[in-house]
Amino acid sequence: MKKISILIPCYNEEENIVPMSEAVVQIVEKELSQYDYELVFAENCSTDKTRDLIRLVCKKNPKVKAIFNARNFGQFNSPYHAMCQLDGDCIISMCCDFQDPVEMIPKFVAEWEKGYKIVSGIKTSSKENGFIYFLRSCYYKAMKKMSDVEMIEQFTGFGLYDRDFVEILKELDDPIPFLRGIVAEFGYKRKELEYEQQERKAGKTHNNWYSLYDAAMLSITSYTKMGLRLATFFGFGCAGVSFLIGLYYLIVKVLNWSSFAIGVAPIVIGFFFVGSVQLVFIGLLGEYIMNINTRVMNRPLVIEEERVNF
Repeated sequence: MKKISILIPCYNEEENIVPMSEAVVQIVEKELSQYDYELVFAENCSTDKTRDLIRLVCKKNPKVKAIFNARNFGQFNSPYHAMCQLDGDCIISMCCDFQDPVEMIPKFVAEWEKGYKIVSGIKTSSKENGFIYFLRSCYYKAMKKMSDVEMIEQFTGFGLYDRDFVEILKELDDPIPFLRGIVAEFGYKRKELEYEQQERKAGKTHNNWYSLYDAAMLSITSYTKMGLRLATFFGFGCAGVSFLIGLYYLIVKVLNWSSFAIGVAPIVIGFFFVGSVQLVFIGLLGEYIMNINTRVMNRPLVIEEERVNF
C-alpha cells in the first residue's frame, strides 16, 4: 500500500487547525481509501492555542502528527525541513487557511499515478485582495524574464512531490531554500493543475509587506543576476549621459563665456540623482551579500522542540 504524506505548515492558526484536519482526513479516507496516509502539521512556534489544538487532534487520530519548532524559523525553512522528515511515497504540501482547496488532493494523486514526479497547483484567479494579486502577477512575470531558470508563474508551493524529488531536497543542504525555484530548477517531469485560490477561512494572514519583500529578495538573489547586471548597465548609461551633458555645458560656456551662467541647480540635481541610484544598488548588493553570508554560515534549517505521533 502506497503512503501519502500531507504536510500543513502553520503559525497562529488556532481557528483553522481542527476544521482543516477534519477536512483533509475526510477527503483522504473517502476518496483515497486505497492508500495509507499521514497528516503532519509543521508548527512554527505559534503564540496562540495552535499547538494545544494540534496535540488534541493528534491524540484523537494517530495518523495526525506534528513537528513543533523551537522558534519561528520562517515561512520557507519550516515546511522544507518538515518535508524532508516525512516518509510517504509522495508528499502534498498545502496551507492551513483553506486558500489551497483540499479537493485538489485526489486530483494531485491521480496525476502522480500517471507518472508525474511533481504536480503543481497553479492559481488562475484568486479571491484575495485584487491589488495584491496584481502585484504578485507582475512579480512572477518579472522573475520569469530575469531568471536563468524558467520560473513557474502563480505557483506558491501548493502541490505534490514524489519521493525521488524529496530525496534530492535532502541532499541540497541549503540553509535558505526557495522551494518554488528549486522545483523549476531541477526539471522533473511535472504536471500543472489550475485552481482558484480561495479566501482565508478564518484568522488573519501573517504575510505583510515585509514578508512579501523578503520572499521576493530571496528569489531574486538566489535565481537572478539581473539586479547586479542592471546596476552595471545603468552605471555605464549614467556615465555616458553625464559625459554628454558635461560636454554640452563646456561648449556652450566657451561660446558664451560672459552671458551663460551655469548655476548650481544642474549640479545639485545630478548629485542627488546619482547618489540615490547608488544607494538603491548598494542596497541590492547588500541583499546578495546577506544571501551569501547566510549560506556560508550553514546553520541548520530548523531546531525541533518536539515530535508527536512519530
